[in-house]
Amino acid sequence: MRQEDKGMFGDGSSDAALANAAARGQVETVRQLLETGADPNRVNRFGRRPIQVMMMGSARTAELLLLHGAEPNCADPATLTQPVHDAAREGFLDTVMALHRAGARLDVRDAWGRLPVDLAEERGHQEVSGYLRAAAGD
Repeated sequence: MRQEDKGMFGDGSSDAALANAAARGQVETVRQLLETGADPNRVNRFGRRPIQVMMMGSARTAELLLLHGAEPNCADPATLTQPVHDAAREGFLDTVMALHRAGARLDVRDAWGRLPVDLAEERGHQEVSGYLRAAAGD
């Protein structure tokens, strides 16, 4: 994802700050913003939510967003990828597991017909693909 797609909502709100903190993996800032009422599902001008732009390698960021009601199955408007697709593609097992525990569907295909497990396998992330296959009952 392009850096400018991760940015501000443009209104200086706590919701804008949440997206920025999530994108940077700033766990403590994310926690503080959520505890003071930032909306974990507010979309930015590109139609993306904090869980979609978060630093995928920060499972703690994902857990905080999910704990405060972030929707794990939100799809990118252009690619139909969901956060679990992104985490699987990049090989972040802890984030994949956090998303799955929160209800992320593993059987949803992106715009190119790929499942999260397909993306993990394409990139050689065997531990992630093994988890996804086991979770799907394959």
